Amino acid sequence: MARPEPPPSPTDPLDGIAETMDRAAFAAIAGATHGLSPATLMQAWADWAMHLAVSPGKQTQLAAKAMRKYARLAGSAADGQPAIDPLPQDHRFDDPAWQDLPFAQIYQAFLLTQQWWHAATTGVMGVTDHHEAIVEFAARQILDTLAPSNFIATNPVLQRRIIETGGRCLVDGAQLFLEDFTADLRGKPQQDSNGFEVGEDIAATPGKVVYRNRLIELIQYEPTTDKVRPEPVLVVPAWIMKYYILDLSPHNSLIGWLVAQGYTVFAISWHNPTSDDRNLDMDDYRTLGPMAALDAIGAISGQDKVHGLGYCLGGTLLAITAAAMARDGDRRLSTLTLLAAQTEFSEPGELGLFIDEAQLNLLDSMMWGSGYLDSSQMGGAFQILRSNDLIWSRVLTNYLMGEREDLNDLMAWNADGTRLPYAMHSQYLHQLFLKDALAEGHFEAGGKVVTLSALRQPIFVVGTERDHVAPWQSVHKLHWLTPADITFVLTSGGHNAGIVSEPGHPHRHYRILERPADEPALSPDHWLATAQQYEGSWWPAWAKWLNEHSGKPGTPPPMGNAQKGYPPLAEAPGTYVMES
Repeated sequence: MARPEPPPSPTDPLDGIAETMDRAAFAAIAGATHGLSPATLMQAWADWAMHLAVSPGKQTQLAAKAMRKYARLAGSAADGQPAIDPLPQDHRFDDPAWQDLPFAQIYQAFLLTQQWWHAATTGVMGVTDHHEAIVEFAARQILDTLAPSNFIATNPVLQRRIIETGGRCLVDGAQLFLEDFTADLRGKPQQDSNGFEVGEDIAATPGKVVYRNRLIELIQYEPTTDKVRPEPVLVVPAWIMKYYILDLSPHNSLIGWLVAQGYTVFAISWHNPTSDDRNLDMDDYRTLGPMAALDAIGAISGQDKVHGLGYCLGGTLLAITAAAMARDGDRRLSTLTLLAAQTEFSEPGELGLFIDEAQLNLLDSMMWGSGYLDSSQMGGAFQILRSNDLIWSRVLTNYLMGEREDLNDLMAWNADGTRLPYAMHSQYLHQLFLKDALAEGHFEAGGKVVTLSALRQPIFVVGTERDHVAPWQSVHKLHWLTPADITFVLTSGGHNAGIVSEPGHPHRHYRILERPADEPALSPDHWLATAQQYEGSWWPAWAKWLNEHSGKPGTPPPMGNAQKGYPPLAEAPGTYVMES
């Protein structure tokens, strides 16, 4: 009898070397392409091009569209009526100078071309939805780069500016470009804070740090009313950016406003990860974040019920935490408020264009060496989603017009970037975005699966009309994942400005509708047609809802509790928010 072969070695000694070589190669590709996967782009283009090449009907349709658009353009030149109007959100051609010849014909030809390419890149039979979206998006980005507003020869407003300044605007623009280029090389923000100092002008609501671990500082805010509701509020912000998006200037601080409504407010301020934190994952953020904060709040306040508020990624984490607590019989979360937070990721909007296996492989490789994803790398993806507003309008204003827009508090916050640890971000993208594991019921917390169907407490959910990060239709899908009572609000504005919507803010409106527990859910379109619209800020409606789910006001708790192991450690906003 032949001797059996020895069992294979559990690990090949070349595995580590092979992974290192491959990671290094993919990281180099990612660095050259700013994290965009050439493989994904090539596959999408090939899918579209090959199917279009064998679609005679689509080709005939496109040829007819081109002829009709050319005829419309020629007719507009003859009768002086515009051949096409810009979309409501497109303000590149608002100035009356664009109505003069030849510029009227130039910008209308551009818009007609843009419209034609949209038709060419969509509706081709056989092309996968993901590839179609990528090709349409890429064509739009290329056309936005070539827009007549971006060039001196075709922009009458810029030409007027050059004449008015005697060309000085171009010199000033070159100086601004050099300043920004130098700042980028040095890893510094492209603009200074314009007088917005953290702890002085922004993130200035009085309070104390009452707990600290390796990942969070917990801030307790000083009461401004004689009596407070018995249930404290725990604010779980995103860690993609600094926490003080919810504590901007005194006039628009959600945290400060909530304190003034008679609530004891605690907020998490996240540590800005470094290479040493590369292995922190979502479960570390859950246990060291909300769970540790809830323990501290209970010891300080003496209360066993807490209102949870989560924003963006912090809202996703809060939902996971609440589901894990429900699974384990922990009933401390009395209500949940989720602001622009996704729990279902099958339709994440245009951000989903950057989510597939090839794309995530590049992102993982980018993070693999440093141990984190830098804010500049994240910011680039968000800027591309709104390239007209965030890239080309800025290029025109700063580098051609020679004008620097003053920072406001929201812009100062946006320039104060953070990093994301390798393990957490990889898990977040693979498990939630790519596999939709939370909604599908196979996301694990604490080694066991959590399901959002376990949520039973009342939930207040806010989506924003122009959200490019968490589209409101995606946020709305929580209705289908839990039978809990859900009050859903759709407010004007985008992902940030729609949330920072203090009472008195001009041009604000919102819609609101409650889905009682165990009742059927409406589709987003049906919800939109049914929900009543109100003018003003959604904050008072939320405060009314929160009051309805709170006890009678009483004496405020102490600031920290040294006897229970939670002495005040520092004045708000603490030290973690200062980490760069």
